[in-house]
Amino acid sequence: MDASAAAAGGGDGTQRTLNPYVTGNSVIAMKYKDGVIMACDTGASYGSTLRYKSVERIKEVGKHSLIGGSGEFSDFQEILRYLDELTLNDHMWDDGNSLGPKEIHAYLTRVMYNRRNKFDPLWNSLVLGGVKKGPKGDEKYLGMVNMIGTHFEENHIATGFGNHMAIPILRGEWREDMTFEEAVKLIEKCLLVLLYRDRSSINKFQIAKITTEGSTIYPPYALKTNWGFAAFENPSKGAVGTW
Repeated sequence: MDASAAAAGGGDGTQRTLNPYVTGNSVIAMKYKDGVIMACDTGASYGSTLRYKSVERIKEVGKHSLIGGSGEFSDFQEILRYLDELTLNDHMWDDGNSLGPKEIHAYLTRVMYNRRNKFDPLWNSLVLGGVKKGPKGDEKYLGMVNMIGTHFEENHIATGFGNHMAIPILRGEWREDMTFEEAVKLIEKCLLVLLYRDRSSINKFQIAKITTEGSTIYPPYALKTNWGFAAFENPSKGAVGTW
């Protein structure tokens, strides 16, 4: 809608996400022995206010994939709508094949880059993981794409603040042959670090896994915390200029 039409109609024209409003923070994911595990908290912030405490940001996509999203939640809902249309169209072909995580990740990279080129980005960082049988047997896949279309595949991924705080832990302790129990323990260690250091994180987390047998999204739960560390009790000690 041009300026004259907007003025005549009394409207504001097309509205775009110029700034994120309701946002979710870090998503952490990694491969393990039998598949892919993904986790995040269930908080969503309105600006700097932790407004929503039960927002689920990990969803199933088709038969073989999981997606986790950080960033603007309404844009994430729009992406989920795109994926619903994609998987429905794929199902209607009824040809015995179904989209795997690699194909869905490729689709998302094109969507995000396309919107970026229109100067109307979807304000998200997305993590896409899954398992599908291939020529070499069960093939695990884990990739991410951000709001400008930058994308890559990796054995472990963290978005948001987790990219700074969780990735060093994952690089030091991740193993390809980890059991599910070991993977959960490592994921919880990363989540706990983020809970202590990220003001937007809340102590209500959700873990999901996907294997060749299918996907499971577990109910939210809380971790045991310890706020008795000396640095937490007096955080401004030795800092010049603090109150």
